[in-house]
Amino acid sequence: MTDILDKDDFCYPQLNSSCRVPTHPYVEAMLIYVLLSCISLITVALNLLVIISISHFRQLHTSTNFLLLSLAMSDFLVGFLQMPFQIFYYHGCWFLGSFACALNNFSSFLVVSASVGNMVLISVDRYIAICDPMLYPSKVTIKRVTVCIFLCWIFSAVHAGWILRDILGQPDIYNSCIGECVLIVNYAEGVVDLVVTFLAPIAVITYLYMRVFVVAVSHARTMRSQITSITVGPVAITVQRSEMKAAKTLGFLVMVFLLCSCPYYCFTVAADSNLFGASSGEAELWLIYLNSCINPVIYVFCYPWFRKTVKMIFTLKIFKSDSCEVKVL
Repeated sequence: MTDILDKDDFCYPQLNSSCRVPTHPYVEAMLIYVLLSCISLITVALNLLVIISISHFRQLHTSTNFLLLSLAMSDFLVGFLQMPFQIFYYHGCWFLGSFACALNNFSSFLVVSASVGNMVLISVDRYIAICDPMLYPSKVTIKRVTVCIFLCWIFSAVHAGWILRDILGQPDIYNSCIGECVLIVNYAEGVVDLVVTFLAPIAVITYLYMRVFVVAVSHARTMRSQITSITVGPVAITVQRSEMKAAKTLGFLVMVFLLCSCPYYCFTVAADSNLFGASSGEAELWLIYLNSCINPVIYVFCYPWFRKTVKMIFTLKIFKSDSCEVKVL
């Protein structure tokens, strides 16, 4: 009986080099499994609705919405790949093999880098729209935005490949036993990742939104001075208010992203200083992943067009002929 219990404590009881199974209280484990599974399903469903909405309705084919589409793609991958991988590994044993382990690590760096890049592009888009509105249509075209999005994903893939070049060549290089999927990033690569995917983007985003805030205050004063205008006033005020609302919404999106990301990167710095163990970063990692579920919720409350498109999707009206031409703005 003792031998059977001892063998059950290992991921692969038939192998001498197998990892031991971490023990979790049954009720606690089930609650965590259910909670994280629900978050994963909601993340996939909501971001899929965003992807379908922007892709299907032609009126939503704008440069800003294409940036939101790219962000939704990275959030969808978080819910579709990263969250299930983390839920599966919560048991403490990795049964999916070395290829899936390498895919898990690569996609983790890829989607986080892509999300950061999309946030920077969104900030640049709002900066130009508010600070240089007359030249915005000529500067920010759909073709240019598409190229920027493509380069963002290419850079993210290259960045992830460079950080994980050793693991991609030998996925189990850092595993101490069979049944592990361990990721160890060297100090130099960790510093580069911290600067490229956190410090530098925060600096750029903060500067751009400070500039947007200054110009927004100036525009607000201009709107008040033109409020009695009959010919130009109403049009100018409508355009400015529309841009301001978009800037506030996307600014809130960026702020939530930073709040969700800061704990993880602070933990990374602390872990490099040996202040925390590697296993204590799971909650911070899930906080980053949770941001992918929060983003489409922000769209629901801030974008009336998203509520309209979701209603059309659930009522299957998108399958009608010429449904893509429906006005949702």
